[in-house]
Amino acid sequence: MRTEAFNRGMQQGDRVARWQELWEEPASGWDFSEFEGRVVESEPPWSYEELVQHELSTAGSALDLGTGGGEFLLSHQHELPVEMHATEGWGPNLPVAREALGPLGIEVREYDADRGDTLPYDDDSVDVVLSRHESYDPAEVVRVLRKGGWFLTQQVDGRNLDDLAAVFGAGAAFPEVRLEVFRSQAQEAGLIVERAEEWSGSIRFDSVDTLVSYLRLMPWQLPEDFTIEGYADQLCALDEQEGPLEFTERRFLLLAHLPIPDAPPADPFPRWEH
Repeated sequence: MRTEAFNRGMQQGDRVARWQELWEEPASGWDFSEFEGRVVESEPPWSYEELVQHELSTAGSALDLGTGGGEFLLSHQHELPVEMHATEGWGPNLPVAREALGPLGIEVREYDADRGDTLPYDDDSVDVVLSRHESYDPAEVVRVLRKGGWFLTQQVDGRNLDDLAAVFGAGAAFPEVRLEVFRSQAQEAGLIVERAEEWSGSIRFDSVDTLVSYLRLMPWQLPEDFTIEGYADQLCALDEQEGPLEFTERRFLLLAHLPIPDAPPADPFPRWEH
């Protein structure tokens, strides 16, 4: 019995050491291609990419909030308007995004709405503002948008992966981040909401190794005191469970615009009656 217990302890130690190495691997940008075939996600009923393409098709200028490492804009570089701007608030991503987007003539400026930053752009300066999984200040979005300008955001619901958080004894990471709250804030800021949808679906990991590597890119989904060693028992329990490592993702979409100006008269120089 002592030998079996010793062997189990050794095996757990080996797993924890491996997970610690995975957890400490450097993370930069938002490139999830390393998880292809290892993470299977269901998809929302909308296509954020198609919505972006539609909004950019008639825009002369646009702003991408939280551009990450610039991956999304790079993948759509042939569809971007002449004047494209981008921001990023996470320090490690800034040099990655600047190196990636600089050759396209896109300046990536530092901006973090959670710090209370002011967007580094003039009033009424862009036609479209995009925000994919990035925090924002509705008042600032409205300030930089031109009249009739559009705002498109896809957000991670604050209850995202709450069933995974429960494994570690935690609750929803950001329970206040919900569609009804964001829609109300957008309307209060002066935006007209044309589309508001929410969705939940499954995400499945092929192993705890993959789960740890995935979560290192988004540690806010875990308890604030999370460490591999501190939560080794929960990770080992996940590793030993018979069922799949399947949890619940949640997203919501908001598409809105400023009031569209009245069209000018057909004849801008009407004749005066004498």
